[in-house]
Amino acid sequence: MCCRSRAAICMLGQNVNCQQLGEPVAYLIGYQEFWSLNFKVTPATLIPRPETEILVEQILKKFDTDCPVTIADLGTGSGAIALAIAHERPKWTIYATDISLPALKIAEQNAKNLHIANVKFHHGDWFNALPRQVFDAMISNPPYIAEDDLELSKDVSNFEPRQALIAGDKGLQDIQHIIQEGKNFLKSGGYLLIEHGYQQARHVAKLLKIAGYSDIILYHDLSGLDRVTQGRLMTG
Repeated sequence: MCCRSRAAICMLGQNVNCQQLGEPVAYLIGYQEFWSLNFKVTPATLIPRPETEILVEQILKKFDTDCPVTIADLGTGSGAIALAIAHERPKWTIYATDISLPALKIAEQNAKNLHIANVKFHHGDWFNALPRQVFDAMISNPPYIAEDDLELSKDVSNFEPRQALIAGDKGLQDIQHIIQEGKNFLKSGGYLLIEHGYQQARHVAKLLKIAGYSDIILYHDLSGLDRVTQGRLMTG
Protein backbone atom coordinates (compact mmCIF):
# COMPACT_ATOMS: atom_id res chain seq x y z
CA MET A 1 0.00 0.00 0.00
CA CYS A 2 1.55 3.27 -1.11
CA CYS A 3 2.15 6.00 1.43
CA ARG A 4 3.43 9.55 1.18
CA SER A 5 6.81 10.59 2.41
CA ARG A 6 7.32 13.51 4.81
CA ALA A 7 8.52 15.66 1.90
CA ALA A 8 5.53 14.86 -0.28
CA ILE A 9 3.09 15.69 2.52
CA CYS A 10 4.87 18.92 3.32
CA MET A 11 4.68 19.95 -0.33
CA LEU A 12 0.93 19.71 0.01
CA GLY A 13 1.12 22.24 2.82
CA GLN A 14 -0.47 19.91 5.33
CA ASN A 15 0.30 20.22 9.02
CA VAL A 16 1.22 16.63 9.79
CA ASN A 17 2.95 15.38 12.90
CA CYS A 18 5.17 12.32 13.09
CA GLN A 19 2.33 10.03 14.11
CA GLN A 20 0.52 10.76 10.88
CA LEU A 21 3.46 9.82 8.66
CA GLY A 22 2.69 6.64 6.78
CA GLU A 23 -1.02 7.36 6.50
CA PRO A 24 -2.41 5.64 3.37
CA VAL A 25 -2.73 7.90 0.35
CA ALA A 26 -6.41 7.01 -0.01
CA TYR A 27 -7.14 8.59 3.37
CA LEU A 28 -5.10 11.67 2.55
CA ILE A 29 -6.86 12.34 -0.74
CA GLY A 30 -10.21 11.00 0.45
CA TYR A 31 -11.01 8.43 -2.22
CA GLN A 32 -9.98 5.08 -3.70
CA GLU A 33 -10.77 3.55 -7.08
CA PHE A 34 -12.48 0.15 -7.10
CA TRP A 35 -14.06 -1.56 -10.11
CA SER A 36 -13.31 1.61 -12.11
CA LEU A 37 -15.49 3.64 -9.72
CA ASN A 38 -14.30 6.27 -7.26
CA PHE A 39 -15.25 5.69 -3.63
CA LYS A 40 -15.03 8.11 -0.76
CA VAL A 41 -13.03 6.58 2.09
CA THR A 42 -12.19 7.74 5.60
CA PRO A 43 -10.49 6.08 8.59
CA ALA A 44 -13.96 4.73 9.43
CA THR A 45 -13.76 2.41 6.41
CA LEU A 46 -11.31 -0.08 5.03
CA ILE A 47 -9.61 0.96 1.81
CA PRO A 48 -11.00 -1.17 -1.05
CA ARG A 49 -8.32 -3.36 -2.59
CA PRO A 50 -8.00 -4.89 -6.08
CA GLU A 51 -8.09 -8.46 -4.79
CA THR A 52 -11.60 -7.88 -3.43
CA GLU A 53 -12.85 -7.30 -6.98
CA ILE A 54 -12.90 -11.10 -7.30
CA LEU A 55 -16.07 -11.12 -5.20
CA VAL A 56 -17.73 -8.77 -7.67
CA GLU A 57 -16.43 -10.62 -10.71
CA GLN A 58 -17.64 -14.02 -9.51
CA ILE A 59 -21.08 -13.00 -8.27
CA LEU A 60 -21.82 -11.30 -11.59
CA LYS A 61 -21.31 -14.65 -13.30
CA LYS A 62 -23.81 -16.52 -11.14
CA PHE A 63 -27.10 -15.08 -12.36
CA ASP A 64 -28.71 -13.81 -15.52
CA THR A 65 -28.43 -10.06 -16.00
CA ASP A 66 -32.17 -9.49 -16.32
CA CYS A 67 -33.29 -11.69 -13.41
CA PRO A 68 -34.55 -9.98 -10.21
CA VAL A 69 -31.75 -11.14 -7.89
CA THR A 70 -31.38 -10.27 -4.20
CA ILE A 71 -27.92 -10.24 -2.63
CA ALA A 72 -26.66 -9.45 0.87
CA ASP A 73 -23.26 -7.79 1.34
CA LEU A 74 -22.24 -8.34 4.96
CA GLY A 75 -19.84 -5.76 6.40
CA THR A 76 -20.05 -3.38 3.47
CA GLY A 77 -17.62 -0.71 4.78
CA SER A 78 -17.37 1.97 2.09
CA GLY A 79 -19.99 0.09 0.07
CA ALA A 80 -17.49 -0.74 -2.67
CA ILE A 81 -18.57 -4.35 -3.27
CA ALA A 82 -22.31 -3.74 -3.07
CA LEU A 83 -22.20 -0.61 -5.22
CA ALA A 84 -19.93 -2.18 -7.85
CA ILE A 85 -22.40 -5.06 -8.23
CA ALA A 86 -25.39 -2.73 -8.25
CA HIS A 87 -23.73 -0.55 -10.87
CA GLU A 88 -23.32 -3.54 -13.18
CA ARG A 89 -26.76 -5.04 -12.46
CA PRO A 90 -29.35 -2.27 -11.98
CA LYS A 91 -32.20 -4.83 -11.86
CA TRP A 92 -30.68 -6.59 -8.86
CA THR A 93 -31.31 -5.51 -5.26
CA ILE A 94 -28.37 -5.43 -2.87
CA TYR A 95 -28.76 -5.28 0.90
CA ALA A 96 -25.60 -3.85 2.46
CA THR A 97 -24.97 -4.06 6.21
CA ASP A 98 -22.37 -2.80 8.63
CA ILE A 99 -22.04 -2.61 12.40
CA SER A 100 -20.22 0.71 12.05
CA LEU A 101 -22.65 3.58 11.59
CA PRO A 102 -19.88 5.98 10.42
CA ALA A 103 -18.85 3.45 7.76
CA LEU A 104 -22.45 2.98 6.66
CA LYS A 105 -22.90 6.73 6.27
CA ILE A 106 -19.87 6.77 3.96
CA ALA A 107 -21.38 3.91 1.95
CA GLU A 108 -24.66 5.83 1.63
CA GLN A 109 -22.74 8.90 0.48
CA ASN A 110 -20.95 6.79 -2.14
CA ALA A 111 -24.29 5.50 -3.42
CA LYS A 112 -25.51 9.08 -3.75
CA ASN A 113 -22.30 10.24 -5.45
CA LEU A 114 -22.45 7.36 -7.93
CA HIS A 115 -26.21 7.75 -8.55
CA ILE A 116 -26.89 4.13 -7.59
CA ALA A 117 -30.34 3.48 -6.17
CA ASN A 118 -30.65 -0.32 -6.00
CA VAL A 119 -28.71 -0.78 -2.74
CA LYS A 120 -30.49 -0.83 0.62
CA PHE A 121 -28.32 -0.01 3.64
CA HIS A 122 -28.94 -1.54 7.08
CA HIS A 123 -27.11 -0.82 10.31
CA GLY A 124 -26.32 -3.70 12.65
CA ASP A 125 -24.23 -6.74 13.47
CA TRP A 126 -24.06 -9.20 10.57
CA PHE A 127 -27.41 -10.97 10.13
CA ASN A 128 -29.14 -8.93 12.83
CA ALA A 129 -29.17 -6.05 10.36
CA LEU A 130 -30.96 -7.96 7.60
CA PRO A 131 -34.70 -8.17 7.01
CA ARG A 132 -36.16 -11.63 7.64
CA GLN A 133 -36.04 -12.97 4.10
CA VAL A 134 -33.93 -15.29 1.99
CA PHE A 135 -31.36 -14.23 -0.56
CA ASP A 136 -30.07 -15.59 -3.84
CA ALA A 137 -26.51 -14.98 -2.68
CA MET A 138 -24.51 -13.58 0.21
CA ILE A 139 -21.05 -12.10 -0.02
CA SER A 140 -18.62 -10.78 2.55
CA ASN A 141 -15.14 -9.44 3.05
CA PRO A 142 -15.16 -9.91 6.84
CA PRO A 143 -12.38 -9.39 9.38
CA TYR A 144 -10.03 -12.33 8.88
CA ILE A 145 -6.67 -11.26 10.30
CA ALA A 146 -5.49 -12.99 13.46
CA GLU A 147 -4.64 -10.79 16.43
CA ASP A 148 -1.03 -11.99 16.46
CA ASP A 149 -0.46 -11.68 12.70
CA LEU A 150 3.05 -10.28 12.43
CA GLU A 151 2.72 -9.67 8.69
CA LEU A 152 0.09 -6.96 9.14
CA SER A 153 1.75 -3.80 7.87
CA LYS A 154 1.95 -0.73 10.09
CA ASP A 155 0.13 1.52 7.63
CA VAL A 156 -2.81 -0.87 7.85
CA SER A 157 -2.77 -1.57 11.59
CA ASN A 158 -2.15 2.07 12.56
CA PHE A 159 -4.78 3.68 10.34
CA GLU A 160 -7.52 1.29 9.17
CA PRO A 161 -10.42 0.34 11.49
CA ARG A 162 -9.39 -2.55 13.73
CA GLN A 163 -12.89 -4.02 13.99
CA ALA A 164 -12.93 -4.46 10.21
CA LEU A 165 -9.57 -6.25 10.23
CA ILE A 166 -9.07 -8.43 13.30
CA ALA A 167 -11.03 -11.54 14.23
CA GLY A 168 -10.64 -14.14 16.96
CA ASP A 169 -9.97 -17.86 16.53
CA LYS A 170 -6.93 -17.22 14.32
CA GLY A 171 -8.94 -14.86 12.12
CA LEU A 172 -11.76 -17.34 11.48
CA GLN A 173 -14.35 -16.29 14.07
CA ASP A 174 -16.47 -14.03 11.85
CA ILE A 175 -16.07 -16.30 8.84
CA GLN A 176 -17.40 -19.24 10.84
CA HIS A 177 -20.34 -17.16 12.07
CA ILE A 178 -21.25 -16.08 8.54
CA ILE A 179 -21.03 -19.63 7.20
CA GLN A 180 -23.22 -21.07 9.95
CA GLU A 181 -25.85 -18.32 10.20
CA GLY A 182 -25.92 -17.76 6.46
CA LYS A 183 -27.83 -21.03 6.06
CA ASN A 184 -30.88 -19.31 7.57
CA PHE A 185 -30.85 -16.54 4.96
CA LEU A 186 -30.03 -18.34 1.71
CA LYS A 187 -32.50 -19.77 -0.77
CA SER A 188 -32.01 -23.37 -1.83
CA GLY A 189 -29.25 -23.20 -4.43
CA GLY A 190 -28.04 -19.89 -3.03
CA TYR A 191 -24.37 -18.94 -3.05
CA LEU A 192 -22.08 -17.77 -0.26
CA LEU A 193 -18.79 -16.16 -1.27
CA ILE A 194 -16.26 -15.11 1.37
CA GLU A 195 -12.94 -13.32 1.05
CA HIS A 196 -10.21 -14.64 3.35
CA GLY A 197 -6.48 -14.69 3.92
CA TYR A 198 -4.36 -16.69 1.49
CA GLN A 199 -3.43 -19.17 4.22
CA GLN A 200 -7.03 -19.75 5.33
CA ALA A 201 -8.51 -21.37 2.22
CA ARG A 202 -8.30 -24.94 3.54
CA HIS A 203 -9.93 -23.95 6.83
CA VAL A 204 -12.74 -22.01 5.13
CA ALA A 205 -13.48 -24.90 2.77
CA LYS A 206 -13.64 -27.27 5.74
CA LEU A 207 -16.04 -24.97 7.60
CA LEU A 208 -18.29 -24.80 4.54
CA LYS A 209 -18.29 -28.57 4.13
CA ILE A 210 -19.08 -29.19 7.80
CA ALA A 211 -21.95 -26.69 7.61
CA GLY A 212 -23.48 -28.58 4.68
CA TYR A 213 -22.52 -26.41 1.71
CA SER A 214 -21.64 -27.99 -1.64
CA ASP A 215 -19.98 -26.79 -4.87
CA ILE A 216 -17.07 -25.46 -2.82
CA ILE A 217 -14.77 -23.56 -5.18
CA LEU A 218 -11.63 -21.55 -4.47
CA TYR A 219 -10.78 -18.45 -6.49
CA HIS A 220 -7.34 -16.85 -6.73
CA ASP A 221 -6.47 -13.16 -6.78
CA LEU A 222 -4.36 -11.47 -9.45
CA SER A 223 -1.20 -12.54 -7.61
CA GLY A 224 -2.29 -16.16 -7.74
CA LEU A 225 -3.04 -16.30 -4.01
CA ASP A 226 -6.03 -18.09 -2.49
CA ARG A 227 -8.50 -15.28 -1.86
CA VAL A 228 -12.22 -16.16 -2.14
CA THR A 229 -14.06 -19.39 -1.40
CA GLN A 230 -17.56 -20.19 -2.61
CA GLY A 231 -20.14 -22.55 -1.15
CA ARG A 232 -23.64 -23.35 -2.34
CA LEU A 233 -26.54 -24.30 -0.10
CA MET A 234 -28.82 -27.00 -1.50
CA THR A 235 -31.86 -27.79 0.63
CA GLY A 236 -35.07 -29.76 0.23
